[in-house]
Amino acid sequence: MVALLTSMVFVTVALLVYGLFATVFSDEVTVRKSLKRLDAYEVEDLYVAQPVAKPFFDRVILPFYGRLSSIVRRISPKEIEEQIKIKLIRAGSPKGMDVDRFLSLKALSAITAAALILVLLLIKGLSPSIVLLGLILVPASYFLPNLWLKSVIETRQKQIRLALPDTLDLLTISVEAGLGFDLALAKVVKNHPGPLAEEFSRTLHEVQVGVSRKDALKNLAERTDVDELRNFIMSIIQADIFGVSIGNVLRVQASEMRLKRKQRAEEIAQKAPVKIVFPLILCIFPSIFVVIIGPGVIRIITSLMGRF
Repeated sequence: MVALLTSMVFVTVALLVYGLFATVFSDEVTVRKSLKRLDAYEVEDLYVAQPVAKPFFDRVILPFYGRLSSIVRRISPKEIEEQIKIKLIRAGSPKGMDVDRFLSLKALSAITAAALILVLLLIKGLSPSIVLLGLILVPASYFLPNLWLKSVIETRQKQIRLALPDTLDLLTISVEAGLGFDLALAKVVKNHPGPLAEEFSRTLHEVQVGVSRKDALKNLAERTDVDELRNFIMSIIQADIFGVSIGNVLRVQASEMRLKRKQRAEEIAQKAPVKIVFPLILCIFPSIFVVIIGPGVIRIITSLMGRF
């Protein structure tokens, strides 16, 4: 029984690690898939004739992920899929992650934690502490991918906020030099790589396929959910509606963004002393007390023991 549960834990952890590595190295996988599209017709005929010729990941792992995600959908609220989709978009679809893979990752994380608790129960026996650990660890591991996704979103939004003032400066210079707004955005995409440039590139693609500039900019604001960028987009839309010079709007917005970045840096600097208090109390002060008071305590104990 122990061997069977150990093998189950090993298989579950292997699938979890495989899924994580597949997510991390999905850029290379995307390039390979793009190259394989050149001979897609011949490969598709081959897969129809010989299903075993499919890669192991497409033949076994992806269906397994699909079954796990369907189980999670059944036990989750109806709106969970739409919420995860929105969060993945705001996170920039990290490393090719989609809703099915994310839901299966949640299930695998919970299954791994449950299997580890079962192994501990078989080795140590029934113990209230292990049962309590399982009641805490299994639900926490199920929601662990949510924390990871939240961290990715916050990191990406922070990168967008930091890049926005310099991007607006380049936009202002390009527009004042005679370029149109769309060409200026294309120049930003070319010279400022990063999450903000990726979002601007997607906006330009939407405009090229027929979406109005107003709607494309609104979609950009919804995808990123960054207040500073949302204010900038609303200013550009209003300038376009009322016929105000975009160059003047960009110059004002760039100056305002630099001021906000400076104020945010000052706010973080003012919070630093408060954040240092607890490390000082818990880590540094005890060491100082040991160095200062320790010799005196040793002498007092020695003198008292000498008297008795």
